[in-house]
Amino acid sequence: MTAPLSPTLTAQAAMIDARYILPFETAQDADHPRMGGKCASLARMIAMGVPVPRGFAVATDAYAAHLAAGGLNAAIRAQLSHLDTHNVTDEEARSQAIRQLVNDRAMPPEVEAAIRAAYALMAPADDLPVAVRSSATAEDMPDASFAGQQDTYLWVVGADEVVAKVRACWSSLFTARAMSYRADHDLGQIEVLMAVAVQEMVDARSAGVAMTLDPINGDRTKIVIDASWGLGESVVSGEITPDNFLVEKVLMQVQKRKISVKTHEIIADPAARCTVDREVEADRQSQPSLSDDEVIAVAQLARRLEKAIGGPQDLEWAIDRQGRLVALQCRPETVWSQKKAAPQSFAMGIEGVLGTLMAPIQNKN
Repeated sequence: MTAPLSPTLTAQAAMIDARYILPFETAQDADHPRMGGKCASLARMIAMGVPVPRGFAVATDAYAAHLAAGGLNAAIRAQLSHLDTHNVTDEEARSQAIRQLVNDRAMPPEVEAAIRAAYALMAPADDLPVAVRSSATAEDMPDASFAGQQDTYLWVVGADEVVAKVRACWSSLFTARAMSYRADHDLGQIEVLMAVAVQEMVDARSAGVAMTLDPINGDRTKIVIDASWGLGESVVSGEITPDNFLVEKVLMQVQKRKISVKTHEIIADPAARCTVDREVEADRQSQPSLSDDEVIAVAQLARRLEKAIGGPQDLEWAIDRQGRLVALQCRPETVWSQKKAAPQSFAMGIEGVLGTLMAPIQNKN
């Protein structure tokens, strides 16, 4: 059971402004549009009973209030009015100018106070490491994932740093890459709003991604898991070649495993209040980053989310140093799920049975 709040924490909870702060654990469906794709996904998973690190969303209203302060909105629009996403040099210059505008502008006092109060409720001693992640309103849609377009900051400690990193996430909405992506998908520029996730860090022993189909051929009878030592950013960014596991989705059996030489890992340096990229010890480099039981646990979690949410999913997960599995993010898969179903073919034996069970139901027109 959760311990009752102390009088001090109860007072801090009362200070949290619901206009700007939405705790993941209490967010309702009606709140999701104000949370951006990433935060709404975290809130949904918590409501489903999925293990997710605690945290809160800095709502899109906070970003809108920041834009409205001191003519910032008009200054950004002036830069965007001449934006040419086909001119790389000009686009990068405008990106830097807009990001500087956002970062240099002080937050509205009521927004900053709300963020500080929400962090203090999680970290009374002002020392809890958190991840501060962007969560745009156009993010994690079935046809436009926005994955990796905006910034994430890991192992952020202290209210001062949390406030600074929230503002940095807002400014990352205007990276040249993100502006080009929005232009290519006709999503608008100033119209897209930004929420920010502030979430307790996981001191990950192993982490990675799981897809509830085979990304090579779109086979929905399989779950593919990439894993490595330490935090999952090295897997998500493609900086290392991860271990790869192929799991049959119905029988929950590991069909293939490819164990890579994993020379580096991203881990926490608590004393320095940051993450570091360090060399993995020689005797651990060629060891599997997951046991078979852990592979199946990740696959079961991914399958559960696919069934609950509907459609193929791309799951980021971590296993902490106590062996606990948690979900960090779940978004719709946006490549194979958008393709029309291929003509059906039939196989004999168990492959044919499984293929029939797992094949998507096609609409008959």
